[in-house]
Amino acid sequence: MSGIVVGNVAEIPDGGRKIIVPFRGRAGIGIFNVKGAFYALRNICPHKRGPLCTGEVAGRSSTEAPPSVTDGFVGYEREGEIIRCPWHAWQFDIASGQCLVDPAVRVKTYPIIVDGEDLIVDVDVSDFIQEG
Repeated sequence: MSGIVVGNVAEIPDGGRKIIVPFRGRAGIGIFNVKGAFYALRNICPHKRGPLCTGEVAGRSSTEAPPSVTDGFVGYEREGEIIRCPWHAWQFDIASGQCLVDPAVRVKTYPIIVDGEDLIVDVDVSDFIQEG
């Protein structure tokens, strides 16, 4: 593993993202700022290999049964913590990579190190190099 500087803190405001598409158009990674914490996700949805990091960043709905007209509650939680794949709307937790549609599925995450103003992703360099 080795660190690659992918940007600086000021260039990704709270709720923002930066997508890094590496050499020869490989899928790359998305860097996200969620309430001041930085996370990196692989830009491939494990469902059908869509460009995950280009999807909508939002929250998720929650309910208390029964969600009827007179009883129950429908709420919205975790705003800015969930990414939805633009192809089939599968949802993933940005911090952990955990799929909310199927808990057995995860998207690859990478540790982010904040060094002064630099954002450094701790990655295996082979994730960014295409052979041939």
